[in-house]
Amino acid sequence: MSLTRRNALALGSASFVVTLLPLNAFAASDETMAAIKSFTGGSAVSEGGISLTTPEIAENGNTVPIQFSASGAKRVMILADGNPTPGVGTFNFGELSDASGSTRIRLAGTQNVIALAEMADGSFAQVAKTVKVTIGGCGG
Repeated sequence: MSLTRRNALALGSASFVVTLLPLNAFAASDETMAAIKSFTGGSAVSEGGISLTTPEIAENGNTVPIQFSASGAKRVMILADGNPTPGVGTFNFGELSDASGSTRIRLAGTQNVIALAEMADGSFAQVAKTVKVTIGGCGG
């Protein structure tokens, strides 16, 4: 293949598109942002204050184990921003509980898992982890 102006433009355009793809692949969807806004009532969300344990790579998206812990949280919401329906579940805690839990979730593909906690003082904390799924769980 000889490098002509047409080939150079095609290669440059293709590399530009490939470079921008990962930025959009992990962007939170409108449904995810609406769920976060609904949970927080539009309040500011800080990073940290909650721990989330997920596998880096899940061989099967049908059963991905997760664990979370948020000392002093009243409730915790788990979201999977790449699923058709991002809301996974909301856990409510009493005053005497340790505000931690674990479950298995279904992921449609590689995406972010977000844990959002409402603390006893009314503040909100969030953490997100990326899980790479090799076999899709939601029909993928």
